Amino acid sequence: MSARAPDPPGTGDGVYEVVALRYGTRTGTRAEIYLNHHIHGEPDSPLDMDYYCWVVRNDRRTVVVDTGFGPEGGARRARTTLTEPVAALAALGASPDAAPPVIVTHAHYDHIGNLAAFDRSEVMLARGEFEFWTGPMRRRAQFAHSVEEAETAHLAEVARQGRMTLLDGPRTVAPGIEVVPVGGHTPGQLIVLVTTASGRTVLASDALHYYEELDLDRPFAFVADLPAMYRGFDLLRDLAGRPGHVLVPGHDPEVMRRFPVLEGTGGHAVRVG
Repeated sequence: MSARAPDPPGTGDGVYEVVALRYGTRTGTRAEIYLNHHIHGEPDSPLDMDYYCWVVRNDRRTVVVDTGFGPEGGARRARTTLTEPVAALAALGASPDAAPPVIVTHAHYDHIGNLAAFDRSEVMLARGEFEFWTGPMRRRAQFAHSVEEAETAHLAEVARQGRMTLLDGPRTVAPGIEVVPVGGHTPGQLIVLVTTASGRTVLASDALHYYEELDLDRPFAFVADLPAMYRGFDLLRDLAGRPGHVLVPGHDPEVMRRFPVLEGTGGHAVRVG
C-alpha cells in the first residue's frame, strides 16, 4: 500500500478543534518497544507509553478517532487506566448517545476496545484493515497478541448492521477531515489530517508511536509491513515539515507536555489543534 501526500487544506465549515485524550499509561523499555533494538548498539532504558483517543469537533460536528482499550484488554496486559475512555469522551462532547462518527485508525485492542459502546455510530475503517482482522491470519501469534478476539469479531457485526464504511484509499470523510491509509504497523493503518484555525493537525496514531521514532528512523516492535512503515515515516516527515502542520504521535507522553491542557478535563486532555 503506497502512501501519498494529501491535498492542501480546504476552507468553509471544515475547521476544527482537535483534542488528545490520555486515558492510560504504562512503563516499558526501549528493547521491548522498538524492533530489533539490539542492532543499534545502545543500552536498554525505560520508556513510558501513554494511550490516547482523539476528538475532532466544531459547531457542526464531532468525530471520534479511536475508542481506547476496554477493561478486559487493558487488564490482561497490565495497563494503567487513568480515566475511563467512554465517560471521558462523553465529557468532551462525544457521548455514544449522540452517535458521533468514529474513525478507527487500526484494530488493535487499545484503539477499538470501547467501540461496542458506540452502537449507533458510523464506523470508518480501511478495507484492508477490516479484511485482515476478520480473516484467519489474525489468529497467528504475532498478530493475535495485539487484539481481543471479541473486539475484532465486533467489527464484522458493525458491518452486518450497515454502519461500517470501508475506505479503499485517501478520502475526505467530512469537510476538513482527510484519512490516508499508510499501512506498516497494521495492514490498513490510517493517519488523520484535520484542518484547524492555524493549519493542519496530523494525527499519526500508530503510524508513529513516538516523536523519537521518527527522529531516529526506528520502527516499532509490532509491524505487519516494514517497508510500508518506513514509507509512512517518510510521509509524516514531509507533512511535519510543511508550514502550519502539527504532528501528533499515537503514544508519546511528550504530547501532554507540548500542548496546552484543556480546562475541565482533570489534566487528561490537551488541545493539539
